[in-house]
Amino acid sequence: MAYIHLPKDWEIPASQVTDESIYEDRRRFLKQLGLGTIGGLGFLGLFGRDSVAMAGINPDQSSPYPAPLNPDFSTLDRPVTPSIITSKYNNFYEFTLNKDVWKYIDRFRTKPWQIEVVGAVENPGVFDIDELVKTMPLEERFYRFRCVEAWAMAVPWTGFRMKALLDQVKPKSSATHVRMLTFLRPDEAPVQQKDWFPWPYFEALSMAEARNELTLLATGIYGKELPPQHGAPIRLVTPWKYGYKGIKSIVKIEVTTSKPRTFWNDVAPREYSFDGNVNPYVAHPRWSQARERMIDTGEFRDTQLYNGYSPYVSHMYQ
Repeated sequence: MAYIHLPKDWEIPASQVTDESIYEDRRRFLKQLGLGTIGGLGFLGLFGRDSVAMAGINPDQSSPYPAPLNPDFSTLDRPVTPSIITSKYNNFYEFTLNKDVWKYIDRFRTKPWQIEVVGAVENPGVFDIDELVKTMPLEERFYRFRCVEAWAMAVPWTGFRMKALLDQVKPKSSATHVRMLTFLRPDEAPVQQKDWFPWPYFEALSMAEARNELTLLATGIYGKELPPQHGAPIRLVTPWKYGYKGIKSIVKIEVTTSKPRTFWNDVAPREYSFDGNVNPYVAHPRWSQARERMIDTGEFRDTQLYNGYSPYVSHMYQ
């Protein structure tokens, strides 16, 4: 039987795809020259604006992107997935049940944007995202990303540790979990007009998970601001967990004194656990989790426990 290739909606001819290794090489170049800092940018400035542009750096010093690359998360066991693919292969059910989220985001407004932090904290408040980006210690990290649907990619996120925000609001000693809520705007997100799901989307982490070294509130990707399909303007990134835990477009964070409910665990508890940890030894009821498929190459890889981040997180699940 002849093999017929049906192109996905995100596919373009290979000749038109910029090799994402260029992105990695640029970051390594900056790292080697010490250009992850303002001082480093000043050093490159000695060679003129053209040199800055050739290095792929935004000459606008007021922009927080690209942020300094964290050397502890500057390499992966796989190539970074091309941005042309990750921007057109997303789950964001508020807009569509398919992967072509980019087709449905034209009406979605991400500026201005605020996050309210409430609950069992000493300093509750409302935070403007633009101010958070200016004041929080932004950094870039290369992370593996694993979907519960058994596909995977590798992404350079920019953001700040959730711990940094929690340190500002100061959770009380009774605090045990962090609950997050996304927006509710049916006029901008077409699937929120349906009663298929209990909108708005909500997720949660234990306090230990929220304060973990890996847990990021991401505001950027590929050295730029997050686009809407990736969860602009701010989303959760927990690379040892399945993607459904990574709540997008967060508007509220509530520190709680008991374990809260979560969206997919409510909708389908047999299929989606509260923890959502990547585990090749625990199958989804409808498919195996032992292997994963890279969305850019179609390559299959063995799934790693906790997505390969066991040294950072296994102590939380003893």
